[in-house]
Amino acid sequence: MLNLAIIIGSTRPTRVGASVGDWVYEHARQRDGAKYELVDILDYNLPLLDEPKPPSSGDYSKDHTKKWSEKISQFDGFIFVSPEYNHSTCGALKNALDFLYKEWNNKDAGFVAYGGAGGTRAVEHLRLICAELQIATVRNQLALSLRDDFENGNNFNPRKHQAKQLEGVLGQLEKWAGAMRELRS
Repeated sequence: MLNLAIIIGSTRPTRVGASVGDWVYEHARQRDGAKYELVDILDYNLPLLDEPKPPSSGDYSKDHTKKWSEKISQFDGFIFVSPEYNHSTCGALKNALDFLYKEWNNKDAGFVAYGGAGGTRAVEHLRLICAELQIATVRNQLALSLRDDFENGNNFNPRKHQAKQLEGVLGQLEKWAGAMRELRS
């Protein structure tokens, strides 16, 4: 069975990403095509890139990096839940991606983003980052509007059609994760 992670990409104390991640997880775990796990980067306390060697070396000296590497290595693919900050993804998620290299290679990713413009600009930047990390990205994405899918900008209450959009993302993710697993073997 495929093992897929839903990665909550914000660490901000007032974040809404945890509620979005929980909602994605609740939908995903009802599917038969894969096993999903919710992974919160907040739990890994990753400082700003403190490894002395580049991630492509795979030679990690810090315990937090080794723990992060061990976790990410378990998965066949990822859903990145990302806010949009200043027309891009947030620094915490970018930092978490930058900590590793081979652990991401030849896997796939889908995106659930939120922001004033539905997080679409964050996803476009994430697609470029993922390409460099050799992560294939699926076309479907879920764009959540702070105005329409959140009450008062912070209480997550997605519109009904968003669940159908999410199913499209999850369906593509599972198909691609299976193909990428074949590629890795």
